[in-house]
Amino acid sequence: MKGLDYRWLDALDTVIANGGFDKAAEALFITQSAVSQRIKQLETLVAQPVLIRETPPQPTAIGKKLLGLHRRVQLLEKETLPELTSEGLAGPITVPIATNADSLATWLLPALSPLMKAQTLEINLIVDDESRTLNRLRSGEAVVAISNEATPLKGCVAESLGVMEYLCVCTPAFKATYFPDGLNAEAVSRAPAVVFDRFDDMHTQFVSERFQLPTPGWRSHMVRSSEAFVKMAKLGVAYCLIPRLQIESELASGELIDLCPGDGVIRHLYWHHFATESGVLAEMSSACLNYARKTVGEGKISRTV
Repeated sequence: MKGLDYRWLDALDTVIANGGFDKAAEALFITQSAVSQRIKQLETLVAQPVLIRETPPQPTAIGKKLLGLHRRVQLLEKETLPELTSEGLAGPITVPIATNADSLATWLLPALSPLMKAQTLEINLIVDDESRTLNRLRSGEAVVAISNEATPLKGCVAESLGVMEYLCVCTPAFKATYFPDGLNAEAVSRAPAVVFDRFDDMHTQFVSERFQLPTPGWRSHMVRSSEAFVKMAKLGVAYCLIPRLQIESELASGELIDLCPGDGVIRHLYWHHFATESGVLAEMSSACLNYARKTVGEGKISRTV
């Protein structure tokens, strides 16, 4: 079988990035028919469509894999070529990172900040639940993923970052209103909680394991922001599971209280990256692993969800 022509992949990437064939042609300084021809040659090679021809065009499943391959090759090329020439690194490398919202809200940006300050790294953050971030690496959207899955993809390595501790917290006033006698099934069924999105199963499992309540058996707000979880808890409008790392000062001051001392939740986190990474990518992995292991740590509570 004839190998890939990276001009075909470049055409695919440019069509997706620019939202159409005409704009892709302008960006590549070729005719629209030439762009179409390159896409057709790519589709002939893989014997299936790589694009859904709508407005704007969208990649098919195989198209996403090819885009991921193309972007990884570009990244490796940008990182490797300066080592082979006397010109050095031409500029920062853009790295797409699939991360969960809680890591983003706590340790990830401080870990990356030295490389960003040195202008060797630009980040493109793709935020998703830690149970789904690995799909972003699998599809090629990201080259690194923070996941709760310990098993690496083929050609990748999964290294432990530590565990994220979640405490079930609220304000003293909220506790007095909804949980005067502590947490029990009846009180939990009345008290408003917070979930990240419809896929977020942490609070569901927390409630189910402790109080045997079905999913429709309790109230919840849906808020797609880790920072908003903290805000809602501090405003006294809900109780929720929040990383200990994110609310240490609020716990110390008594603004928020732990409703289940010693009975919170932990989630193991893993840094998934390609086994062959070097240069800035390797520096990034080392920086994140070292920072997370010092900051997130091994956890103080035993229950895992």
